[in-house]
Amino acid sequence: MTARLHAACRVAGRARERGARAGVCAGLLALAHAPLACAHVLTGAERAAPTFGWSFDAWVVVLMLASTLAYAVGYVRLRLRGSPRSRATRAWHASAFAAGMAALVFALCSPLDSLSAALFSAHMVQHETMMLIAAPLLVLGRPLGVWIWALPRAARRRIGRAVRAPAVARAWRGLTAPLAGWTLHAAALWGWHAPVMFEAALAHPWVHTLQHTSFMLTALVFWWTVFGDGASRQSGGHAMLSVFTTMVHTSALGALISLAPGLWYPSYVEPTSALGIDPLHDQQAGGLIMWVPGAMAYLIGGLAIAARWLRGHEPPRVIADPAAALPQDGGR
Repeated sequence: MTARLHAACRVAGRARERGARAGVCAGLLALAHAPLACAHVLTGAERAAPTFGWSFDAWVVVLMLASTLAYAVGYVRLRLRGSPRSRATRAWHASAFAAGMAALVFALCSPLDSLSAALFSAHMVQHETMMLIAAPLLVLGRPLGVWIWALPRAARRRIGRAVRAPAVARAWRGLTAPLAGWTLHAAALWGWHAPVMFEAALAHPWVHTLQHTSFMLTALVFWWTVFGDGASRQSGGHAMLSVFTTMVHTSALGALISLAPGLWYPSYVEPTSALGIDPLHDQQAGGLIMWVPGAMAYLIGGLAIAARWLRGHEPPRVIADPAAALPQDGGR
């Protein structure tokens, strides 16, 4: 252990001497030219000689396939019942949902996933893809009401009665309130990037799964308050404030990671060195990815909200509870 700590210190010293720019370029080149692989925490042997390739975790694949199939069934049923104008709108929603699922496949099943266990910069690309591309696209796909229509009529009626219960409606509104969505997402981002938490995710697969799950769920709630039901209940000012302040605090976190004089995550020393990349430079590249491209994504979201607000248009209505999409008799 002492020898590894001394080695990490020597690596960090060399990194400061060579400067951050070379590290950024090296990290991006490694990401661009890595062989194919998929999601897991690296074993000791893999850390010494990382390899990458496509693979598919069963629970991830099952969840994504089930979600996509349910959306497809619900979409077909709603399309058959709708007017030509509503069909065009639903087709746009379906395109957004499909793009969001494609982004999830890229983040969780492509070579990016296994590469993220060897490179911190790749890990940041994975997280940003999930939270800033997949999550808002899935929200724009309006999935809750569509999934409901994938169920048989009796099941739709039972779920409709359950979610219309006052206690459930209050809990849902509280969870998807702008302040709640903002707070949950910020807590997940800052908490999981604390060195002790991030190191635990790198060491234990179940913690890694918990990390990704919390990132995805809180991102979905956050973007729901911006583009979904939360935005329908509030003025555009709330959504703009949420996006702007999130851009500020995530940029601050990225800057802290990028400008740190030492390594925050020593577990990356061995695999990055095996790839011929300086660990500190890799960390700086990861911080820059969160800092600059991440801020640009939030800025684009803010500009979309501003344009909608200036036009005086309300966001497309997204149901406060899934049962609102159903007729009172549950539909046929």
